[in-house]
Amino acid sequence: MIVCVCNNISDREIRQAADFGLTSFDELQRELGVATCCGQCRECACQVLEAHVASLPEAA
Repeated sequence: MIVCVCNNISDREIRQAADFGLTSFDELQRELGVATCCGQCRECACQVLEAHVASLPEAA
């Protein structure tokens, strides 16, 4: 599903970014450009990121 319409960012891309080590919304915004235009996707993007980070196994 497209989360950020302005920048065409999907939930899959957000989860993939978390897989590569992004853990905060600021990092996500800087790397993918989420919520840098109208900002309407911020809450959804945060939810997707937080849920995926929480589901990842703890780093050893």
